[in-house]
Amino acid sequence: MLSNLPFECPSELLERGRAGPPTPTAVAGAAGALVLESTRRATEAGLIEPVLVGEALRIADLAKSIGWDIQGLRIVAAEDEAAVAETAVALARGNEVAAMMKGQIPTDVLMRAVVNRQTGLRTGQRLSHVFYMTAPGREGAFTITDAAVNVAPDVETRLHITRNAVALYHALGDPQPKVAMLSATEHASAAMPSSLEAAEIVERAADEVAGALVEGPFALDIAISPQAAAVKGVDSEVAGQADILVVPNIETGNALFKAMVYFLSATAAGLVLGAKVPIVLTSRADPPEARLAAAALAAIMAGDGDEKP
Repeated sequence: MLSNLPFECPSELLERGRAGPPTPTAVAGAAGALVLESTRRATEAGLIEPVLVGEALRIADLAKSIGWDIQGLRIVAAEDEAAVAETAVALARGNEVAAMMKGQIPTDVLMRAVVNRQTGLRTGQRLSHVFYMTAPGREGAFTITDAAVNVAPDVETRLHITRNAVALYHALGDPQPKVAMLSATEHASAAMPSSLEAAEIVERAADEVAGALVEGPFALDIAISPQAAAVKGVDSEVAGQADILVVPNIETGNALFKAMVYFLSATAAGLVLGAKVPIVLTSRADPPEARLAAAALAAIMAGDGDEKP
């Protein structure tokens, strides 16, 4: 059964996101009705100062069709997908914007421009994706990573993924988030390679991940349910109260976040971390509330890093 509850953007996230001035944000591929509506909502919420990148005439026509006056906004013309991606990245590289938002453009085209070694937004940290998950009628939030960028991350990559997610929580004001390394068991076993890798990550994290509690391997129930952890005899500061779920592969993360979206009407605020600027990257089928929440997260991250021009 699918949820009929309306999607919600967490009010506390919006308040945090607009605590400072609007974040200059390049919207890569703004010529899309859903993209423009999401951009308008983020602009009117005081989260972003958009720079619309794409087909200028098409952007103007679509904005008129949704009743949005964009006369005072900057539009940077770019015709094809590659040009849109390269233009948006160049704006970030040149410090003209402090964040980016994926619009009507394929993810692989955008990310190809982002990771370009000569003209992209690399920082030395591996790029990764987070979904900051909240659900109507439920308190709190937790983050799933990586469900969109890294397909089969090895131990080294998952350490990068963990550091990126921890940096997000530090920006949100949590000095020591709880991180669960997911597998399908709480015991390291050669029969389940992901459990051995999780155990190795936990050991290395003691020296390589600052400002976080990293434990595992944990099955999902142990990571998020105090009752399950107690029944299974897992005594841990992270078990049952994880803030960050680091998944072993993209299939696990993708299924987990989509199950929450469709069964709980959860809002999945998607963000790419580890680049020069945060990049709003939500699922194509996600509602405007998800982009709005992700824009708030990007504003928080940009403000925390003092990246605003």
